[in-house]
Amino acid sequence: MRELSSMNSTTFIHRVRAKNFKSIAACDVKLGPLTYLVGPNGTGKSNFLDVLHFVKDALEGSLENALHLRGGLSEVRRRSNGHPTHFAIRLDFSLPDKRLGYYAFNVGAKPAGGFEVQKEELSIGELGDGPRYLVERGVAQSHSEDVFPVSTPDRLALVNAAGLPAFRPIYDALVGMGFYNLNPRVIRDLQKPQDGASLKPLGENIASVLAYMERYAPNEKAQVEEYLGLVVPSVRGVQRVGIGHMETLEFRQDTAGAKHPWRFNANSMSDGTLRALGILVALFQGGEGAQPSVVGIEEPEVALHPAAASVVRDALSRASSRCQVIVTSHSPELLDDKSVDVDSLLAVSVDDGATLIAPLDDASRESVRRGLFTPGELLVLNQLSPDPKHRVEPESRQMKLFEANA
Repeated sequence: MRELSSMNSTTFIHRVRAKNFKSIAACDVKLGPLTYLVGPNGTGKSNFLDVLHFVKDALEGSLENALHLRGGLSEVRRRSNGHPTHFAIRLDFSLPDKRLGYYAFNVGAKPAGGFEVQKEELSIGELGDGPRYLVERGVAQSHSEDVFPVSTPDRLALVNAAGLPAFRPIYDALVGMGFYNLNPRVIRDLQKPQDGASLKPLGENIASVLAYMERYAPNEKAQVEEYLGLVVPSVRGVQRVGIGHMETLEFRQDTAGAKHPWRFNANSMSDGTLRALGILVALFQGGEGAQPSVVGIEEPEVALHPAAASVVRDALSRASSRCQVIVTSHSPELLDDKSVDVDSLLAVSVDDGATLIAPLDDASRESVRRGLFTPGELLVLNQLSPDPKHRVEPESRQMKLFEANA
């Protein structure tokens, strides 16, 4: 397995393959430092992002809990006439030290009920020359280490294997992914002081995260405040404040006739302002070397004025130079710029109930590259379509998830 010398250093997950996961019968897509998943509501954009989120949840907590959060195995594996009994995921990655690898597993139903990890494989570095293991139904079939920890069929083996130095980097990177659907109501409510090293999915610890950033990542906090001031020009800054045993956000905002900015708590701010703050904190959280490996954001344009789209787009682009960023969107305003890289776009549609995810078709790509239309204009015209040549069949060669050269 050779290194990809041209790969952007922030691209952690550079290829995702999934089979029978929710509405996805089969997908095989490549990701870059910034990827937009674009398509109408209900096509499966969130399901694709949940492929990665599922991996994080299954490693950080347990496989059982990851399934339970999504309604159980029957809700995660795709429903179709073929009645699939399993789902499978493969992630091809690049670690910060430039080593490439892949992590793959499939989870299926047991004949007597319940579920099991039927097969799980991890390989890091050159083929056969780096840390690796293969586990089937809880039994290690092969591995590179002198001793391999005991596995069980109902858990991913990487949870225990992460105790070995050889496998810890990939575990940390996968668990270090962050996925966000920021909720203004949650951000507005009083919050309990929490760990502020990483933002939680709804923004429920954002006050603690801003306090952490002020102490350990002041440059990144200043970046958040600069962008927030562009979205809401009257806002001059934001910080964490304590209220008894709870905490909240305090905004400094210009007010007509006042010599100095007035201070307002989060419960006085609009949904758009709070959601914009949540997006920016998600993108710029953590200091140098402490940022998430991946930041996935659901529809960053929601609750924002269309005029703020260019600010959000610039923030997404800048953040992608420090960590990999993946967003779902159906906003023409967010994509209404000729500088949007056509290679960063994945079009999402649905065909007979199955999600199709692929790069743009040739006509759309040519229109954008020649400057005839922006991606946003094509979206308005309903002309952002997946390339049919990239349609993947579940049993095709490229869906052989457990082959090193696949």
